[in-house]
Amino acid sequence: MASTVAAVPGRAARRPAAPTLARERALWDAGHDVVVGVDEVGRGAWAGPISVGAAVLPRDRRVYRVRDSKALTEAEREALFDRVARWCRAWAVGHASQDECDRLGMSEAQRLAATRALAGLGLRPDRVLLDGRWDFVGRGPAVTARIVRGDATCLSIAAASVLAKVVRDRLMRAEAEHFPGYDFDRNKGYPCPRHKAALKAWGPSAIHRRTWVFMEALPWGPRPPAAPAQGGLGL
Repeated sequence: MASTVAAVPGRAARRPAAPTLARERALWDAGHDVVVGVDEVGRGAWAGPISVGAAVLPRDRRVYRVRDSKALTEAEREALFDRVARWCRAWAVGHASQDECDRLGMSEAQRLAATRALAGLGLRPDRVLLDGRWDFVGRGPAVTARIVRGDATCLSIAAASVLAKVVRDRLMRAEAEHFPGYDFDRNKGYPCPRHKAALKAWGPSAIHRRTWVFMEALPWGPRPPAAPAQGGLGL
Protein backbone atom coordinates (compact mmCIF):
# COMPACT_ATOMS: atom_id res chain seq x y z
CA MET A 1 0.00 0.00 0.00
CA ALA A 2 1.38 3.38 -1.01
CA SER A 3 2.13 5.78 1.79
CA THR A 4 0.82 9.32 1.77
CA VAL A 5 2.12 12.50 3.33
CA ALA A 6 -0.42 14.92 4.72
CA ALA A 7 -0.08 18.54 3.66
CA VAL A 8 0.64 21.07 6.35
CA PRO A 9 -2.49 23.22 6.72
CA GLY A 10 -2.01 26.85 5.71
CA ARG A 11 1.49 26.46 4.26
CA ALA A 12 0.43 27.26 0.69
CA ALA A 13 -1.64 30.19 1.89
CA ARG A 14 1.45 31.78 3.41
CA ARG A 15 3.26 31.73 0.06
CA PRO A 16 1.65 34.49 -2.03
CA ALA A 17 1.67 34.27 -5.80
CA ALA A 18 4.25 36.37 -7.60
CA PRO A 19 3.08 39.52 -9.38
CA THR A 20 2.73 39.10 -13.14
CA LEU A 21 2.89 41.09 -16.37
CA ALA A 22 -0.72 40.27 -17.29
CA ARG A 23 -1.88 43.89 -17.07
CA GLU A 24 1.13 45.21 -18.92
CA ARG A 25 0.89 42.61 -21.70
CA ALA A 26 -2.77 43.41 -22.29
CA LEU A 27 -1.89 47.09 -22.69
CA TRP A 28 1.14 46.39 -24.89
CA ASP A 29 -1.01 44.18 -27.12
CA ALA A 30 -3.50 47.06 -27.39
CA GLY A 31 -0.74 49.32 -28.75
CA HIS A 32 0.32 51.17 -25.58
CA ASP A 33 4.10 51.18 -25.53
CA VAL A 34 5.00 53.05 -22.32
CA VAL A 35 3.16 51.42 -19.42
CA VAL A 36 4.18 52.83 -16.03
CA GLY A 37 3.71 51.14 -12.66
CA VAL A 38 3.39 53.60 -9.76
CA ASP A 39 3.43 53.09 -5.99
CA GLU A 40 3.79 55.28 -2.89
CA VAL A 41 5.79 54.88 0.31
CA GLY A 42 6.00 57.05 3.39
CA ARG A 43 2.44 58.37 3.61
CA GLY A 44 1.98 57.00 7.12
CA ALA A 45 5.37 58.11 8.43
CA TRP A 46 5.82 60.78 11.12
CA ALA A 47 9.06 62.06 9.62
CA GLY A 48 10.75 62.40 6.26
CA PRO A 49 9.31 62.69 2.76
CA ILE A 50 6.46 60.94 1.05
CA SER A 51 7.92 59.16 -1.97
CA VAL A 52 6.43 57.78 -5.18
CA GLY A 53 8.15 55.27 -7.42
CA ALA A 54 7.52 54.91 -11.16
CA ALA A 55 8.80 52.00 -13.24
CA VAL A 56 8.61 51.13 -16.95
CA LEU A 57 9.41 47.47 -17.59
CA PRO A 58 10.76 45.89 -20.79
CA ARG A 59 8.71 43.35 -22.70
CA ASP A 60 11.47 40.84 -23.36
CA ARG A 61 13.35 40.41 -20.07
CA ARG A 62 12.36 39.38 -16.56
CA VAL A 63 13.85 39.72 -13.08
CA TYR A 64 12.66 37.06 -10.67
CA ARG A 65 11.85 37.28 -6.96
CA VAL A 66 10.31 40.77 -7.31
CA ARG A 67 7.48 41.19 -4.83
CA ASP A 68 5.58 44.00 -3.16
CA SER A 69 8.18 45.78 -1.04
CA LYS A 70 6.15 45.08 2.13
CA ALA A 71 6.51 41.34 1.52
CA LEU A 72 10.32 41.58 1.45
CA THR A 73 12.84 42.15 4.21
CA GLU A 74 15.09 45.20 4.09
CA ALA A 75 18.03 42.99 3.10
CA GLU A 76 16.00 41.38 0.30
CA ARG A 77 14.95 44.77 -1.06
CA GLU A 78 18.52 46.03 -1.03
CA ALA A 79 19.72 42.89 -2.82
CA LEU A 80 17.07 43.36 -5.52
CA PHE A 81 17.49 47.09 -6.00
CA ASP A 82 20.34 47.21 -8.53
CA ARG A 83 18.89 44.32 -10.54
CA VAL A 84 15.48 45.96 -10.75
CA ALA A 85 16.97 49.37 -11.61
CA ARG A 86 19.03 47.87 -14.47
CA TRP A 87 16.04 45.85 -15.67
CA CYS A 88 13.71 48.82 -16.09
CA ARG A 89 13.50 50.73 -19.37
CA ALA A 90 13.15 53.79 -17.15
CA TRP A 91 12.48 54.44 -13.48
CA ALA A 92 12.34 57.37 -11.10
CA VAL A 93 11.40 58.19 -7.52
CA GLY A 94 9.77 61.52 -6.72
CA HIS A 95 9.58 63.03 -3.25
CA ALA A 96 7.59 65.65 -1.40
CA SER A 97 9.43 66.91 1.67
CA GLN A 98 8.09 66.99 5.20
CA ASP A 99 7.63 70.76 4.78
CA GLU A 100 5.56 70.19 1.66
CA CYS A 101 3.52 67.54 3.48
CA ASP A 102 2.75 70.11 6.19
CA ARG A 103 2.07 72.99 3.82
CA LEU A 104 0.06 71.17 1.15
CA GLY A 105 -1.53 68.34 3.13
CA MET A 106 -0.78 64.68 2.52
CA SER A 107 -3.02 64.22 -0.53
CA GLU A 108 -1.54 67.13 -2.46
CA ALA A 109 1.97 66.18 -1.36
CA GLN A 110 1.42 62.67 -2.72
CA ARG A 111 0.22 64.12 -6.03
CA LEU A 112 3.32 66.33 -6.14
CA ALA A 113 5.65 63.37 -5.52
CA ALA A 114 3.87 61.40 -8.28
CA THR A 115 4.23 64.32 -10.71
CA ARG A 116 7.96 64.48 -9.97
CA ALA A 117 8.36 60.72 -10.40
CA LEU A 118 6.64 60.68 -13.80
CA ALA A 119 8.60 63.73 -14.94
CA GLY A 120 11.81 61.94 -13.98
CA LEU A 121 11.18 59.02 -16.35
CA GLY A 122 12.06 60.94 -19.50
CA LEU A 123 9.24 59.08 -21.29
CA ARG A 124 5.64 60.07 -21.95
CA PRO A 125 3.34 57.49 -20.31
CA ASP A 126 0.69 55.89 -22.51
CA ARG A 127 -0.91 54.19 -19.52
CA VAL A 128 -0.31 54.35 -15.76
CA LEU A 129 -1.03 51.46 -13.37
CA LEU A 130 -1.63 52.60 -9.78
CA ASP A 131 -1.78 50.64 -6.56
CA GLY A 132 -4.99 51.28 -4.62
CA ARG A 133 -8.36 52.94 -5.18
CA TRP A 134 -7.27 56.57 -5.51
CA ASP A 135 -5.93 58.16 -8.69
CA PHE A 136 -3.22 60.36 -7.19
CA VAL A 137 -1.65 60.81 -10.63
CA GLY A 138 -4.74 62.70 -11.79
CA ARG A 139 -4.66 61.81 -15.49
CA GLY A 140 -8.17 60.36 -15.60
CA PRO A 141 -9.53 56.88 -16.40
CA ALA A 142 -8.41 57.09 -20.04
CA VAL A 143 -4.79 56.93 -18.87
CA THR A 144 -4.82 55.63 -15.30
CA ALA A 145 -5.93 52.20 -14.07
CA ARG A 146 -6.37 51.76 -10.32
CA ILE A 147 -5.62 48.25 -9.06
CA VAL A 148 -6.47 47.16 -5.53
CA ARG A 149 -3.50 45.19 -4.19
CA GLY A 150 -1.66 46.16 -7.35
CA ASP A 151 1.70 46.01 -5.59
CA ALA A 152 1.08 42.30 -4.93
CA THR A 153 -0.33 41.36 -8.35
CA CYS A 154 1.13 43.72 -10.98
CA LEU A 155 4.85 43.42 -11.68
CA SER A 156 5.54 47.02 -12.72
CA ILE A 157 3.83 48.33 -9.57
CA ALA A 158 5.80 45.85 -7.44
CA ALA A 159 9.04 47.04 -9.09
CA ALA A 160 8.07 50.66 -8.40
CA SER A 161 7.36 49.82 -4.77
CA VAL A 162 10.81 48.23 -4.30
CA LEU A 163 12.60 51.17 -5.93
CA ALA A 164 10.67 53.77 -3.93
CA LYS A 165 11.07 51.92 -0.64
CA VAL A 166 14.83 51.42 -0.98
CA VAL A 167 15.45 55.02 -2.09
CA ARG A 168 13.41 56.43 0.80
CA ASP A 169 14.95 54.02 3.33
CA ARG A 170 18.42 55.14 2.28
CA LEU A 171 17.44 58.78 2.73
CA MET A 172 16.18 58.05 6.24
CA ARG A 173 19.30 56.09 7.19
CA ALA A 174 21.36 59.09 6.10
CA GLU A 175 19.17 61.39 8.23
CA ALA A 176 19.74 59.14 11.25
CA GLU A 177 23.33 60.43 11.43
CA HIS A 178 22.04 63.99 11.82
CA PHE A 179 19.27 63.18 14.31
CA PRO A 180 20.57 60.49 16.70
CA GLY A 181 18.05 59.20 19.19
CA TYR A 182 15.07 58.94 16.85
CA ASP A 183 16.19 55.60 15.35
CA PHE A 184 15.48 56.74 11.79
CA ASP A 185 17.88 54.06 10.56
CA ARG A 186 15.51 51.47 12.04
CA ASN A 187 12.01 52.96 11.89
CA LYS A 188 12.49 55.08 8.71
CA GLY A 189 10.29 57.74 10.28
CA TYR A 190 7.31 55.42 10.86
CA PRO A 191 5.43 55.14 14.17
CA CYS A 192 6.76 52.74 16.79
CA PRO A 193 7.08 52.86 20.60
CA ARG A 194 10.74 54.02 20.61
CA HIS A 195 9.98 56.74 18.07
CA LYS A 196 7.05 57.95 20.17
CA ALA A 197 9.21 57.94 23.31
CA ALA A 198 11.90 59.99 21.55
CA LEU A 199 9.30 62.55 20.45
CA LYS A 200 7.99 62.86 24.00
CA ALA A 201 11.51 63.27 25.37
CA TRP A 202 13.01 65.68 22.82
CA GLY A 203 10.16 66.97 20.69
CA PRO A 204 10.09 66.82 16.89
CA SER A 205 13.23 67.11 14.80
CA ALA A 206 13.67 69.31 11.75
CA ILE A 207 12.41 66.51 9.47
CA HIS A 208 9.24 65.67 11.41
CA ARG A 209 5.85 66.52 9.98
CA ARG A 210 4.48 69.06 12.44
CA THR A 211 0.81 69.10 11.39
CA TRP A 212 -0.05 65.58 12.59
CA VAL A 213 -2.60 65.79 15.41
CA PHE A 214 -0.40 63.95 17.93
CA MET A 215 2.21 66.72 17.67
CA GLU A 216 -0.04 69.03 19.69
CA ALA A 217 0.76 67.08 22.88
CA LEU A 218 4.53 67.15 22.39
CA PRO A 219 6.92 69.53 24.17
CA TRP A 220 7.59 71.71 21.13
CA GLY A 221 4.06 71.55 19.75
CA PRO A 222 3.13 72.20 16.13
CA ARG A 223 4.85 74.88 14.10
CA PRO A 224 2.97 78.19 13.95
CA PRO A 225 1.62 79.26 10.55
CA ALA A 226 4.21 80.96 8.34
CA ALA A 227 4.07 84.74 8.34
CA PRO A 228 3.10 86.44 5.06
CA ALA A 229 6.04 87.54 2.93
CA GLN A 230 6.89 91.22 3.17
CA GLY A 231 7.57 93.38 0.12
CA GLY A 232 8.76 91.95 -3.18
CA LEU A 233 6.16 90.59 -5.53
CA GLY A 234 3.87 89.38 -2.77
CA LEU A 235 3.89 85.81 -4.08
